[in-house]
Amino acid sequence: MEEQIKEVLEELRNALQADGGDLELVSLKGTDVQVRLTGACGGCPHANQTLKDGIQRVLRERVNEDIVVTRVD
Repeated sequence: MEEQIKEVLEELRNALQADGGDLELVSLKGTDVQVRLTGACGGCPHANQTLKDGIQRVLRERVNEDIVVTRVD
């Protein structure tokens, strides 16, 4: 599962980078995923929406429905 999560995050990074942002995987323990949003995403007022409606939703659909993504600064 860890490799699947990393692969999906790498794909999502490409989309974020196209908009001037990025993400960094900080911690991965089972289904708990911690990421840091950087660049334009770091200070974006829609960052939490990107996190839950984007990153977490895709990971749940493609890897495991129990994944919970949290943001760390």
